[in-house]
Amino acid sequence: MIRDFEIQDYEEAFALWKSSEHIGLSSADNRVEVKCFLERNPGMSKVAVENGRVIGTILCGHDGRRGYLYHLYIDPLYRRKGLGKKLVEVCLENLKKEGIGKCHLFIFGTNGPGKQFWRAMGWQRRDDIVVFSHDI
Repeated sequence: MIRDFEIQDYEEAFALWKSSEHIGLSSADNRVEVKCFLERNPGMSKVAVENGRVIGTILCGHDGRRGYLYHLYIDPLYRRKGLGKKLVEVCLENLKKEGIGKCHLFIFGTNGPGKQFWRAMGWQRRDDIVVFSHDI
């Protein structure tokens, strides 16, 4: 079952993210920051639940102009069943309802499975931009 990501899901979601070498976690992924993200983007982020347990996550939000996806993760026991694709589709549909016409995401250059997944989903890799980050 796919449903809205609620802050009560945070501990299970964080444990999933922490188990992945392909998800970069920072101080912005603490419970308070995730709660703020969910409140700023109500109903946009999703979890997949099986037998009362969170087995998949996706954070989704927008700035009024562009959408952004973060932390798509499916428990390895549930992969290759279309769950990741479904989570992405639900998020993109919600962004579309909000009038958002373009969505971005960031993955590590070393994330081979992630690059393969996003290509298969029809996403285009951008090599013309460079990301700068700064801790405040």
